[in-house]
Amino acid sequence: MAFGITRQELRAWQQQTAAGVISFLTHYWYDPRFPQFTTVTKVGCSDLNRLAEWCLAHDLDPAYIHRRMPYPHFDLIGPRQREILRQAGQEDQLHRFKLD
Repeated sequence: MAFGITRQELRAWQQQTAAGVISFLTHYWYDPRFPQFTTVTKVGCSDLNRLAEWCLAHDLDPAYIHRRMPYPHFDLIGPRQREILRQAGQEDQLHRFKLD
C-alpha cells in the first residue's frame, strides 16, 4: 500500500511507465519482511528489455522485476535506493521522504 503521494503523482508515473520511460516513484511503505525500511522507490518501465538493462547498469538483478503489466517495476529500498535516486537526480524525492 502506498502512502504520501497524490493521485496525480501516481498517474504521472503510470503514464511514463506505460510509455516505456524509466520513471521513479517514491512513497511511504510498510512490509513486515523489511520493518527497518519505511519507503520504497518503484522504478518503472513497460519496455522490459530497457528495464532489465537499467537494472544491470546499476548492478541489480533483473530477476526481481515485478512484471505487472502495464506497470512493470523494480523496487528499490535501503542504501541502494538513496544512492540510485541521487545518481538519477531525484533530489526532490530524497528530500521529501527524508532519505538524504
